[in-house]
Amino acid sequence: MPVPVSGFVSEGFEKVKKTFEENFEKRKEVGASCCIYYKGKKVVDLWGGYKNKKRTEEWQEDTRAIVFSTTKGLSSLAFSLLHSKGLIDYDERVAFYWPEFAFNGKENITIRQLLSHQAGLFTNEKTLSYEVLTNEEKLSNCLAKQKPYWIPGDRKGYHAWTIGMYENEICKRADPQNRPLHIFFKEELADKLKIDFSIGLEENFPAEKLAQLIPFLPHEAFTAKENSDVGHIVRGLLNPFSYFYKSLLNPPHAINLNNFNKRKYISIPLGSAHGFGNARSIAQAYNEFATGGKKLQVHKNTLALLEAAPVHPKEGKDDLVLHVDIPFSLGFAKPSEYQNFGINYRSYGTFGAGGSGGFADPEKQVAFAYVMNKMGTHIANDPRELALRMVTYECIFEIEQKEKALKKDMAASK
Repeated sequence: MPVPVSGFVSEGFEKVKKTFEENFEKRKEVGASCCIYYKGKKVVDLWGGYKNKKRTEEWQEDTRAIVFSTTKGLSSLAFSLLHSKGLIDYDERVAFYWPEFAFNGKENITIRQLLSHQAGLFTNEKTLSYEVLTNEEKLSNCLAKQKPYWIPGDRKGYHAWTIGMYENEICKRADPQNRPLHIFFKEELADKLKIDFSIGLEENFPAEKLAQLIPFLPHEAFTAKENSDVGHIVRGLLNPFSYFYKSLLNPPHAINLNNFNKRKYISIPLGSAHGFGNARSIAQAYNEFATGGKKLQVHKNTLALLEAAPVHPKEGKDDLVLHVDIPFSLGFAKPSEYQNFGINYRSYGTFGAGGSGGFADPEKQVAFAYVMNKMGTHIANDPRELALRMVTYECIFEIEQKEKALKKDMAASK
């Protein structure tokens, strides 16, 4: 029985729909959505499959799912509005906005270093339990007192959870209304663009509109045809002294992936991973930035900084947590040999555990997003997302070639 797929693709993007359908046929997709903007126009908006493990409830147009670190990109888009409004300077010291931060060797850390995952604050010596995460004062104190694991700016290591927590603390202090990041995001970005995305699942969000997260099973990774990162992941998860373990599994509710189906945890507004949305909402947000930020009145200097090449740490490009080369800049991943997206370094976005992802490509004016509920086993480049990303640019290349040929014919006929 064929898997239900709905939505549309514009002329020239038919291959994206075919690939989306192949994800269900060949790559064990359960439920997903994919959305693409090109030159400011929505050219792909697809959803399909099922939102639950038993495959009894179809994925709908307004189905939302947790997107893990894809959330970081949406958080950082909102955070960039603080810069656009003149409320922060990326090269200013964090302690300028948050004096308590200047403790334990952190007095000179800049916002740029922090958002580039170069601050050495990828975990916290305190257990970031539910009780800590839901107590604003306790969490703030834990973050302010933490000592860096290396000299800030020398190395980089993925701040899997803490990056959003630090963004939140800076946002509260830099914003004249003292709004936390998730409220600032809602009022300054989501509401203005009318996108269906939230940081932390709203208390009144209907359960029937939420996709069930389906964690991967170890045997799926070992039997996968495509290369999997599971070996590295398992080694990291089995070693509580590894940076991987310290970064990804503190808060401890992250140890059990099924906790991300529990309202108790997913309602916590953590800008690093507790984002809930669909591909349409993510692509729409990135489209605003990829096409000049007119609706949000994003300053051109802010856009230029987001598009700039990343500033690498002094001592090597490899990430001490992930052990791969993913450059980071101002809260976003940037293209690299390991994870190549967009046309060039001007592109920026983030990708989430299990396979989701979203990015802006200002060079081609592309905004891309993919969201799913069945987790894969890759740190990045999930085969489903990668196939959709690659075919997107294949379609764009073919469209551009046809446009060039048409212009050439028209010029010749004059």
